[in-house]
Amino acid sequence: MTTTPNANYLALGDSYTIGESVSAADRWCVQLAGLLRKDGLSITDPDIIARTGWTTSELHDAIKKSGNQKTYSLVSLLIGVNNQYRGQSTETYRTEFRDLLQTAVRFAGDKPKRVFVVSTPDWGVTPYAAGRNSQQIAQEIDAFNAIAQEECKKAGILYVDITPISRTAANDPSQIADDQLHFSGKQYRQWAEKALPDVKKLL
Repeated sequence: MTTTPNANYLALGDSYTIGESVSAADRWCVQLAGLLRKDGLSITDPDIIARTGWTTSELHDAIKKSGNQKTYSLVSLLIGVNNQYRGQSTETYRTEFRDLLQTAVRFAGDKPKRVFVVSTPDWGVTPYAAGRNSQQIAQEIDAFNAIAQEECKKAGILYVDITPISRTAANDPSQIADDQLHFSGKQYRQWAEKALPDVKKLL
């Protein structure tokens, strides 16, 4: 394995990437960088462009406003839950997600093999979703994720499916953040561990 020395990392996303209601050290992307270093890879903690509540279009606008012109050794993208939550169409998501993939590839120096996408978790298993139709939420999340996976396949980009892991948080308070909506560092650790073997191959 040829490792990029002093690799840098950009994480793009929403509340799950910024780690709403958890410490910075518990963010899944920060934990992943730590696991990569533990395995002997020289990589920085991620630069992050992410905010709670962002949809694909809001992430796109924020990236433009950031003025970030850097090139990264590794770029991750996790976006879609707020499109689903707001009842936005899958057609709009496909178009905007595809644009974000292209943006991620540009950040990676036009190298699709340095980009990976993490699937949207299922917030329907959280206490916040009590009283809502969790089956419908799961079906809609799966539909958005299917689009993301299809677009990744077309673009030759790694897709990491953490959605089944997120569903193990049902009835396990230790995997839920204090706000009862987002996930805990313990759950995020599992995402990082899931991504690790395949992400290592990108560097």
